[in-house]
Amino acid sequence: MTPRKTTSKLRKCLLVIAAAGLVGSATTVAAVAGPPEDTPGRGSKDRALQKSLDALVSEDEFPAAFAWVRKDGRTSSFVSGSARLGAQVPVPHDGYVRAGSNTKTFTAVVVLQLVGEGKVALDEPIETYLPGVVRGEGIDGRKITVRQLLQHTSGLPNYTEHIGLENFARIQHKFFHPHDLLTAALAHPAEFAPGAKWKYSNTNYLLAGMLIEKVTERPVQEQITERVIRKAGLRHTSWPQPGDRTVPEPHARGYALSSLENGKVIDATRMDPSWGGAAGQLISTPSDLAKFARLLLDGKLLAPGQLAEMRKTVDAPIMPGWRYGLGVLRAPLSCGGAYWGHGGDIDGYETRGGATDDGRSVGLAVTALPGTFSDAEKSAKAVMSATDTAFCN
Repeated sequence: MTPRKTTSKLRKCLLVIAAAGLVGSATTVAAVAGPPEDTPGRGSKDRALQKSLDALVSEDEFPAAFAWVRKDGRTSSFVSGSARLGAQVPVPHDGYVRAGSNTKTFTAVVVLQLVGEGKVALDEPIETYLPGVVRGEGIDGRKITVRQLLQHTSGLPNYTEHIGLENFARIQHKFFHPHDLLTAALAHPAEFAPGAKWKYSNTNYLLAGMLIEKVTERPVQEQITERVIRKAGLRHTSWPQPGDRTVPEPHARGYALSSLENGKVIDATRMDPSWGGAAGQLISTPSDLAKFARLLLDGKLLAPGQLAEMRKTVDAPIMPGWRYGLGVLRAPLSCGGAYWGHGGDIDGYETRGGATDDGRSVGLAVTALPGTFSDAEKSAKAVMSATDTAFCN
């Protein structure tokens, strides 16, 4: 998710919470490294990733960092930090997290499955499926296609910039209905003409969820659960039920700024995730997110034609070489090639990772958003660097 509007282009595109001049909290956590699980012997490559996770805790001040990696037929799990701020509580290997915008890939898979079933057409206007719904200043659902929604080229304003998330403590336990979120977005003018450029907007996937419900006549959470989560055998991934503010055990607690103004850090583990919806409501684990990406690339969730459509990308000005398809990001690796995935940012947790075409899979998480405890740009880059290390070392 992109919870707040920020002023720096890099911070916007990295999907990071930060504000110009924000100073990190003085609270720190000592690094407590955990040995990787399921790893007979630790080589230099394992040590490189452990060192990266330890640095995320000791230098970038994330309370905890953990990763799950599968390469060359071997699975490894790594942890660092503490599961609770101000105490030395072991970080669970592969603990549960709020998955944030990784949800978008699940939503995109369902839409593309419906395309394969002949129930949705990618280049059909969203007006066809949601008549009269998408209207506003410079906004016309008759001119915005389903493809443009999934690809973030619709020009629609981002609802998460307009629902008060800059004061997280005030909305932490508030329920949001999807139609209220859409109303908040459509009260603002279009960012640009459909197809003119790329810009991340959670509103695109809010509408994709509404599209799924209209076409299937079933709740989007049911469709994602039946068509993706169960089909993929993801035993640790779920859509929280209405009113459920918890994260399953085991988990490391997540932390967030109560507001951008006062800089106070609060426990964000318990929250009402309804503002995420089809754009960011899922709960998962690093291993499940990595397995999902692996199954997706291996063609286990989509027919070849729909997977090919998903992998058609446009330039995404996040970092050099980054490109965005239909609910998936393609990011280059320092060791050559690229990985396909998404990542998620939601108060309390940031997740990164995905899979490569040659069989590598990675899931990585930290228990705060960049900018919560230290410099947002530096810590965001550190998370990306650790993800690169997980794939390349």
